[in-house]
Amino acid sequence: MHTAASLLALASTASASLMGFNYGSTFTTGAAKVQSDFEAEFTTAANLKGTSGFTSARLYTTVQAGTASDPISAIPAAIKTNTTLLLGLWASGGDTSFANEILALKAAIQQYGDAFTSIVDGISVGSEDLYRNSPEGIEAGSYVGTNPDTLARYIKDTKDAITGTGLEGAPIGHVDTWTAWVNGSNQAVVDACDWVGMDAYPYFQNTMANDITESKSLFEEALQKTQSASGGKAVWITETGHPVSGDTVGQSVASPENAETYWKTVGCPMFGQMNVWWYTLQDAAPDTPSPSFGIVGSTLSTTPLFDLSCKNVQTNSSSSATSPSATSGSGSGSASASSGASATGSNQNSGGSPGGVPSAQISIQESATVTPSAVSPYATGTGSGSGAGSYGSGSGSSTNGTFTAPSASASATSTIPVGDAADLRSGGFGAAFIAIMVAIFAL
Repeated sequence: MHTAASLLALASTASASLMGFNYGSTFTTGAAKVQSDFEAEFTTAANLKGTSGFTSARLYTTVQAGTASDPISAIPAAIKTNTTLLLGLWASGGDTSFANEILALKAAIQQYGDAFTSIVDGISVGSEDLYRNSPEGIEAGSYVGTNPDTLARYIKDTKDAITGTGLEGAPIGHVDTWTAWVNGSNQAVVDACDWVGMDAYPYFQNTMANDITESKSLFEEALQKTQSASGGKAVWITETGHPVSGDTVGQSVASPENAETYWKTVGCPMFGQMNVWWYTLQDAAPDTPSPSFGIVGSTLSTTPLFDLSCKNVQTNSSSSATSPSATSGSGSGSASASSGASATGSNQNSGGSPGGVPSAQISIQESATVTPSAVSPYATGTGSGSGAGSYGSGSGSSTNGTFTAPSASASATSTIPVGDAADLRSGGFGAAFIAIMVAIFAL
């Protein structure tokens, strides 16, 4: 069972949005990373110029590379550097391999105790196993994946393994491509999960227009589709990014400039609003793969290859407040887009939620009857409303989902998802996708 310290840590991670990177267990040479290597990576991530708060690490395995079932050395490195962990249990190696993952997890709990269990953000059982087991993944040349029934069993096995330990109650989920989540044949995994981890790479979506200018809408569509398929369970962004070098895929060009654009248009709006593990801090270690997604090069440095600041970047949700005592407000509006069937949607924003104004504690109700675009599942519109608080009250206006309560000096912005804007479109990842997936696990 949880100690007071571990319960406090779980409560803290549950109430805050996590930010971090993905970390492989080996270098590109196949050499195993040791504790000092993970410490260097975690310290670099936490001190990247232009950012703050990237202090969570997503792992693909809990087994130390080169061993059968020893706990990965990323664990003591995380403890030493105050880094939290999204643990990964590799699920595509068969029952014996997965049993070793459970052995490593139990050994880590026994060896490190509360120092370990208190920094666990969650546990991911598997990584893109459903995609690699799908016709699309097989056609792309993927290595073996895992079927949904096996994954659901592994999730149950993991929950059983941590019962009565310091990790009891830790949220357990699975990570896969967004195209796997919208496949109804994988429902058993959705049902077994506490949360759903989404991997999305517009760069690889070469069966549709995927120029960098389309990346934001492609990502938003993938997220909306995954949220619709998740049955109301939390969706965590476990992998996304744009390469700094590599081949052009469709219309998507790999370059530092486009990687920066993707960071600012896709990443910045999510940071601090939902759990995000970016791909990736460094993958050119020491050799540079193609494509390469690392925001630092072959030498670890707190100076990234492109600007990571989110200043003056328009986000899906923003807030400002000069009055900490404002308490309520409401507004309504209507919206329309160019094509598609009409639908009605509503969004409730409150302090602390995406689109809310935490410091002002303003609660905003927006509703709209919209005609969604065939390109984006989001709609915009205008309306009016009023708000009140202890610093005064007054009327305001709503534009593009933005409600402003002038007398409270606060504003909040949100997008209104209104359901399917177009038929589900294939991810179209192709052979290039599996190349990077193989590289991920090899890191």
